[in-house]
Amino acid sequence: MSQFDDRTGLQADFDSLRPGQSNEQGATRRTALLTALGVGYAAAALPVAAQTAITTSTDGLQAGPVKFKVAGFDVPAYVAQPSGKTGLPVVLVVQEIFGVHEYIADTCRRFAKLGYLAIAPDLYARQGDARGYTEIPKLMAEIVSKVPDAQVMADLDGAVAYAAQHGGDVSKAGITGFCWGGRITWLYAATGKVKAGVAWYGRLVGEPSALTPRHPVDIAAELKAPVLGLYGGKDQGIPLDTVDKMKTVLSSGSPAARASEFVVYPEAGHAFHADYRPSYLKEAAEDGWKRALAWFKAHGVA
Repeated sequence: MSQFDDRTGLQADFDSLRPGQSNEQGATRRTALLTALGVGYAAAALPVAAQTAITTSTDGLQAGPVKFKVAGFDVPAYVAQPSGKTGLPVVLVVQEIFGVHEYIADTCRRFAKLGYLAIAPDLYARQGDARGYTEIPKLMAEIVSKVPDAQVMADLDGAVAYAAQHGGDVSKAGITGFCWGGRITWLYAATGKVKAGVAWYGRLVGEPSALTPRHPVDIAAELKAPVLGLYGGKDQGIPLDTVDKMKTVLSSGSPAARASEFVVYPEAGHAFHADYRPSYLKEAAEDGWKRALAWFKAHGVA
């Protein structure tokens, strides 16, 4: 296995960059990122496909970077919510491997426009700033591979606590995540801290390690919140037989496990929701978004 397959199956993120472009090529077009979390696109994900990238305004929203403490550490996060409102349903938005950059921030604003408090904590913050890396293998080796699941779970707990103190109703909390964050969505749905999850093409299986002792298939039967899995039939990093394996475990698990579902888009590859990348598939992304919203509403996150 490659280092990507061994860790979380993220070689697909590398492959979904513009065909024919190496990490060195096009470097002159990569722009320096602004320091504020959620501003600008991660360097390793550039160039942006401007014709498809979605931009959601902050009109009517309170949106921007914040911090909250977890075990004495200031965890940066991007938050978006309707201005002047409280009692808001909460959605944790979990980053892809590139960290909390413009795409993740925009996703938070999309939820906020629909009445949610959406919060995306920077889950790599202790290890470094993923947004400045221009090479995915280096990003994986120096940051992503060093992030413990236990740290991620604690920081998500901190995000829930922050939301509770800033207008969120955490009895109506859900979680969604993309690629790396899709895997995390499955794991967090087993903690009992959310009502539902939506996992976008998150890896389901993997070798256990000290930092990542369990993977979604290992906790599937123990889910405490139902998860909707949105996957691509042509995803080179997540074979469909692993989806089938997950379905089998879910079918004999907890009530939340049995209530979980998968939707596989036959023509979609990895990162089909990432509207700023060549991997974006509009029809699948829009259908998945509608299903995600309906899933949250059906399971009390609304």
